[in-house]
Amino acid sequence: MKYMLFIYPDRTVELDPEEKAAIPAVVGAWVAEMETRGVRLEGHVLAPVTEATTVRVRDGEALLNNGPAEEAKEPITGFNILECEDLDEAIEVASKHPVAMFGTLELRAFADS
Repeated sequence: MKYMLFIYPDRTVELDPEEKAAIPAVVGAWVAEMETRGVRLEGHVLAPVTEATTVRVRDGEALLNNGPAEEAKEPITGFNILECEDLDEAIEVASKHPVAMFGTLELRAFADS
């Protein structure tokens, strides 16, 4: 079953400089482990929410706005697509992601098409 794992760091959690500096390496280790296991299919860090463009079409006209569709307390900063046996495995994989220690991870199953 495929899951989308959204990553929401909590900006109110203060990390010391050593913890911040370690983030790329520990996330890289998580990525390597999950790719070796075959559960991480793809993932990316997203550009800042300030660079988002919102697109709506009304009466045949595209309406564009700079910024996110909605202001969120914690904007999504990245995502991973997972292929897991079930929700239990997806939870186990997500709980090992380093950002879970100072942020929120959201799992959503892909809807059946």
